[in-house]
Amino acid sequence: MQLTAKGRVALGRPPAETIRALWRSWVGKAVIDELSRVEHIKGQRTANTLTSAKTRRRAVAAALSGCPVDEWVAIDGLFDRMRRGGLSPTAARSERALWRLYLTDREYGSLGYAGFADWPVLEGRYTLVVLFEYAGTLGLFDLDYTDPAGARDDFRGNWGTDELEYLSRYDGLRAVRLNALGAYTLGLTGRYQAPTADAAVAGALKVLPNLDIVVTGELPPADRLMLDAYAQRTADRVWALRRATLLAMLAMLDAGHHLDQLREFLTARATHELPNPVTTLLADVEARAGRLRNLGVVRLVECADPALATLIAGDRRLRGLCQRVGDRLLAVAVDREPEFRKALRALGHILPGDTPA
Repeated sequence: MQLTAKGRVALGRPPAETIRALWRSWVGKAVIDELSRVEHIKGQRTANTLTSAKTRRRAVAAALSGCPVDEWVAIDGLFDRMRRGGLSPTAARSERALWRLYLTDREYGSLGYAGFADWPVLEGRYTLVVLFEYAGTLGLFDLDYTDPAGARDDFRGNWGTDELEYLSRYDGLRAVRLNALGAYTLGLTGRYQAPTADAAVAGALKVLPNLDIVVTGELPPADRLMLDAYAQRTADRVWALRRATLLAMLAMLDAGHHLDQLREFLTARATHELPNPVTTLLADVEARAGRLRNLGVVRLVECADPALATLIAGDRRLRGLCQRVGDRLLAVAVDREPEFRKALRALGHILPGDTPA
């Protein structure tokens, strides 16, 4: 497995910004329906049965934004607040649609029977999936989780559930706590301050004058991915800094990004100050990356003679739409080309391929 270009760009940005962008993008899309992770609820693929997953995601995201920061919230307490606050991720399209959903048996176990589709069974289980699979996995919430077998009995009144140890693998989620990263991602705070590297991480690297990075301690998987993004792995515990790799990384990042994150990463985890060859290489790469700018795609127009190029480039309607390149060439930004063609016709000239206005 190798990182894609998007993956390298994501690792080149502050992690909190990437996670916030991922969460916000995910909330607004619905490629898959998270309720499908609760396999014991059958009939989900029947047409016109479930509501839009996008709508449910937004409801849960809004509910999670109301959680207090750095305080444990019991799952049942969260469920109660969601119901009172009108933030219910309604799963079934209608009362009729409930009859298409069932446990164990399509007829006897249908959720259409009174009390069989209580809020914790459908909406509650969907909320647990979002918390465990997404909010928890991204690190927005700390999770208090135990063995799901026997953890919840809110589905025991349904027909055919005697042999089920749990309704979902997420039944063991007992409480959640919104942390600092979650508060930043959910928009409750304007900035995120990452915790400082602990003693186990600090001093885990040796950065050598020959530009090799040697892992001497234990690095989290995310730190290894960071090294993979900026350096070339030459051995199991050795990475090498190379000008070409660093330049390629900067080329994929948005304008304005530098190697500060890599520099801070190495400084925090190295057992010593960064050697002069390393700091010189990083400074040189940043300088090289800033010497050229991509100004976008242009159409290059060739004039018959320098006099015509001078006439067009000096016209009051055209001089802001093109730029002189040499004696007979004009560069026109692609997004300004329609305006350029129109003004050119008014001057009494046309560009081949022009169409009447």
